[in-house]
Amino acid sequence: MRPDEEQDYVAYVTARLPALRRLSYYLCKDEHRADDLVQSTITRLYVHWRRAREARDLHRYVDKMLVRTFLNDQRLGWWTRVWLTDRPRELPCPGGDMETKVVVHDALAQVPPRQRVVLVLRFLCDLPVTEVAELLGCSAGNVKSQTARGLARLRELLDLREFTVEEVGEHGSR
Repeated sequence: MRPDEEQDYVAYVTARLPALRRLSYYLCKDEHRADDLVQSTITRLYVHWRRAREARDLHRYVDKMLVRTFLNDQRLGWWTRVWLTDRPRELPCPGGDMETKVVVHDALAQVPPRQRVVLVLRFLCDLPVTEVAELLGCSAGNVKSQTARGLARLRELLDLREFTVEEVGEHGSR
């Protein structure tokens, strides 16, 4: 990589790192694993930087890389992941009703990975259906059905009869 390209890469990653970490944490609910996902993504981005720079929307391109890295990681067996910690999980967003946030985040972690990705992108990252469909490489209808199934699963996990879309965004956002 040429020095000017490397400077562009470093500047881009430095600026986008907080957003990538936030998205990654929302997907996997573990700050260390989120950092690993981001690291894998930005390493792949470095390798493909020339091609990535030519993307129509670089942010969406990198978000798509992160989401695919997460989904690929979910397909691996549990034995490929090591979970070592001697302290309780830290949530990156203190404030608000922490108890409700923890309950919603724990329930979201139990939603199937693809549905979780759709819920995170739609409600925590506030992306429209069309952008989520583009990121995942599927139809808008598929995103809508995954959203409905994901919300139904959250309702079931939280044992709620009336669980609105606004509540997902409200309790998951910073």
